[in-house]
Amino acid sequence: MDSPSPFCVQKAVKCQESSPKPFRKSFVSSLMEAATFKEDSYFISNLKPSEKKALQELKHKLQTESSSSTMWGIPLLSGDEKADVILLKFLRAREFKVSDSLHMLEKCLSWRKDFCADNILEEDLGFKELEGIVAYMHGYDREGHPICYNAYGVFKDKEMYERIFGDEQKLNKFLRWRVQVLERGIDMLHFKPGGINSIIQVTDLKDMPKRELRVASNQILSLFQDNYPEMVARKIFVNVPWYFSVLYSMFSPFLTQRTKSKFVISKEGNVAETLYKFIRPEDIPVQYGGLSRPTDLQNGPPKPASEFTVKGGEKVNIQIEGIEAGATITWDIVVGGWELEYSAEFVPNGEGSYTIAVEKPRKIAANEEAIHNSFTSKEAGKMVLSVDNTASRKRKVAAYRYIVRKSATISG
Repeated sequence: MDSPSPFCVQKAVKCQESSPKPFRKSFVSSLMEAATFKEDSYFISNLKPSEKKALQELKHKLQTESSSSTMWGIPLLSGDEKADVILLKFLRAREFKVSDSLHMLEKCLSWRKDFCADNILEEDLGFKELEGIVAYMHGYDREGHPICYNAYGVFKDKEMYERIFGDEQKLNKFLRWRVQVLERGIDMLHFKPGGINSIIQVTDLKDMPKRELRVASNQILSLFQDNYPEMVARKIFVNVPWYFSVLYSMFSPFLTQRTKSKFVISKEGNVAETLYKFIRPEDIPVQYGGLSRPTDLQNGPPKPASEFTVKGGEKVNIQIEGIEAGATITWDIVVGGWELEYSAEFVPNGEGSYTIAVEKPRKIAANEEAIHNSFTSKEAGKMVLSVDNTASRKRKVAAYRYIVRKSATISG
């Protein structure tokens, strides 16, 4: 059996209500509302009359100058809703100024042709050492947007930096690879009114060598701004150093309100708390306080996790009851920013039986990833996972999940 029995599930649910205090929907909703950006629905009926007129004018001008333009495999003059979504992105990026939008669109079409962007997903560009570390698509946010993670801290190593950015040819190859990663995300979009039409970007600024990467960063930014309008619904910056906030406050007055509303800035130590607002813990990589490991993707959709909070000065016991003799329980648990004590014990049901210390109490460091463990019981009982935050005043987000597999044969 690959799942808990109904009896075990019922016990677990009861336990979740009585032991840890889970997020309430209203709380999650309030966190989600913290980001003020509202993505376009791309329904024509929702457009202002002036915007509808701009769309028709753009179609007419595009038809006059080119009759066979396609983008992401979608004919731009097909008249269907997918084409409208793309055209509206270019119009929105240029505030519905038709001439400016057309110019941007034509430049993008030209760039895609010269760059051979339409076939880039089929290329093997190498960079296996960067996959899953520097830039990669991983999971979805709570609304269904694909997520692209970016982390350039590995380039503080001078040898690594020279190997990737040592000359112009290497830099151009890296830029091509970076575009390939983005195109993987674009390939996951619906291009449909009311659908998922943009991605989420999470950028980790920890250890990023800003001076050395200035040229590469500027080129990436320029490429994305010019050729992927309105493709990012939210930009989440994590492990933000103090000077970034200062720089942002300086440049903020020059940004549009729409652009600023997409930004979420989180300082070091608040990564999990920030990401949980937008992404479920089972979809967040373990290095950012989530439960998702690369190997998990080989086993289909991730098993949902239960979220809870650990208040300052509080100890939470998660009791997983109904475990039968011979059964194996496997669990994952994480607390954002840990810095607390964790333990796990199995408590048998039988009188006279002794509690088994599966994991002795130990202090978990702030940078430790989610704990993954399993235990096979010789007798019926319950598993108790404990997180002790009594030494701290800080409230912390947390998540856990488990699965119980019954023994195929249970000896008497």
